[in-house]
Amino acid sequence: MGLIGGAAATWPSGIRAQQPATKVYRIGYLASASREQTLRNIGAFEAGLRSLGYRVGENIVIEYRFADGDMGRLATLATEVAGLGVDIIVSGTNATTVAAMKAARTIPIVMANSAEPVSAGLVASLARPGGNVTGFSSEPGDEINGKRLEFLKDTLPNVSRVGILWNPDFAPNQKRLASLREAGQTLGLTLVSAEARGPDILEPAFATLVRERAQVLVVLSDGVLFNHRGEIGVMAVRNRLPAISAVREYAEAGLLLSYGIDLADQFRRSATLVDRILKGTKPGDLPVERPTKYELVINLQTAKALGINVPPTLLTRADAVIE
Repeated sequence: MGLIGGAAATWPSGIRAQQPATKVYRIGYLASASREQTLRNIGAFEAGLRSLGYRVGENIVIEYRFADGDMGRLATLATEVAGLGVDIIVSGTNATTVAAMKAARTIPIVMANSAEPVSAGLVASLARPGGNVTGFSSEPGDEINGKRLEFLKDTLPNVSRVGILWNPDFAPNQKRLASLREAGQTLGLTLVSAEARGPDILEPAFATLVRERAQVLVVLSDGVLFNHRGEIGVMAVRNRLPAISAVREYAEAGLLLSYGIDLADQFRRSATLVDRILKGTKPGDLPVERPTKYELVINLQTAKALGINVPPTLLTRADAVIE
């Protein structure tokens, strides 16, 4: 009996020794902004992974790389991430996705926030992306641009001249601008365009808007302007321009309003695609998903600074209010 008991006592450790160690997956995460500017998205992505059973440092490692607003660094950072032997790369904007595609032609890529991914050449189609890329489109349709004009007009009914701050180097902006012109014509608004390819052009761009007597402002978001939204928020208030843009981060940076996709939600949902790919699904077989969650954010601090009384009807529609 003693011999049997002794043998039995050794079974659990013997069985454990034969079990394979838990696989640790390695994920590359490439961002054009700084870590501080993308903390909300990082938190959402990691929360999405945790909900699926992944634990950073246990069964998953995330290799973060941030360009800190310097788009010229993306190619180097993407090559660095690809060289680490990652199982998958998560990208944000079109620029980060392009950099990842050039550096990693076979590593699966999940884009969390892509604008017009088909026309941008990131995927073959939304239904069947093909290749090694899938993810989320950030473009819900042209009607959202008109909706932003409506929110400005609801806030300031007498507005007639709308400034548009945009980066002409970002291809999807051409289509956005066209849809804004069409919506503006329907609403009886005159649009004033001011181009800004980088932070050094922001001051002249705002000078143009003031000279052309713009009363409010729409900021067409792209990776460059998103990285400098803090400066844009300060300049908008300084020049007395109530402004709106696409995502919550702009309202948090000082714009009066934001309306568009819930960006953090898309990063959270990206974890689901990462999970499916790690479990064997080819990225090219996973359809690119469209946004499903939108939010209106109002910055009452900015409203107070500009002397604007936000209509109660608009406040009741807001998903978030910054006070």
